[in-house]
Amino acid sequence: MKETALCPRLSKAMELVGKRWTALIIYQLLEGPQRFNAIESSLPISGRLLSERLKELEKEGIVERNVFSEVPIRVEYSLTEKGHSLEQVVREIEEWSKKWL
Repeated sequence: MKETALCPRLSKAMELVGKRWTALIIYQLLEGPQRFNAIESSLPISGRLLSERLKELEKEGIVERNVFSEVPIRVEYSLTEKGHSLEQVVREIEEWSKKWL
């Protein structure tokens, strides 16, 4: 994607958070750590796409993947400090959508 000369950081942020399902995954994780199946069942998204988005968010430092060595192995996803810093943005978009959509 071509970077805009106006604000490359805003462009990068919108590209990341604006991807389909990404903001909703972040919104879901605002409730706290969740297992993959819980996230998948809360959103109308395929497991493959959810896995892809979680990996992207993990790579960006927004989501953390925690593996617990139990039997069976338990994996939970949670927001990092960087991810939690998006809460105000997500909540403002939620309020805007209630008022205008």
